[in-house]
Amino acid sequence: MQVNGTLINYYFHCKRQCWLHGNRINLEDNSEDVKIGKAIHDIKSEQGKDTEISIDNVKIDKITSRYLTEVKKSDADVEAAKWQLLFYLKILKDKGIDRKGKLEFIEKNKIKNTIYVELHEENLTELNQIVDDVEKLLKNEKIPDVEKLSKCRKCAYYEYCFL
Repeated sequence: MQVNGTLINYYFHCKRQCWLHGNRINLEDNSEDVKIGKAIHDIKSEQGKDTEISIDNVKIDKITSRYLTEVKKSDADVEAAKWQLLFYLKILKDKGIDRKGKLEFIEKNKIKNTIYVELHEENLTELNQIVDDVEKLLKNEKIPDVEKLSKCRKCAYYEYCFL
């Protein structure tokens, strides 16, 4: 499977989840959180013409003349969302389109509703290494071990990992 934004996000969130999804073991159709996230994207796309754009193997939530915007249900894993957005900015940059990034959170728990990111040389180098690491992870025949964390309870793969 070619690396996409979801895999980048999952790589930060949980290596096991990344491996499962990347190896086409998809249990997300039963997840309420995933259904809510998809509903949020559907509502956002009905509200504007610059929403849900497909480029190569990624789907971008919204793009304007200044920003590429990624909409998330909550700010539960900001680091994962930030790298997913940086990955999308790289896809655009590779096509000659420079934008700044904007993360919008519908439900905020820890931070404000919006944070801004920019792709620059340092995080681009790190992002390229992350993409390589995701590719290596997906090629590994052995699934990563289970790590029982508090965030696991809300994961679409919870039953797969723990029951």
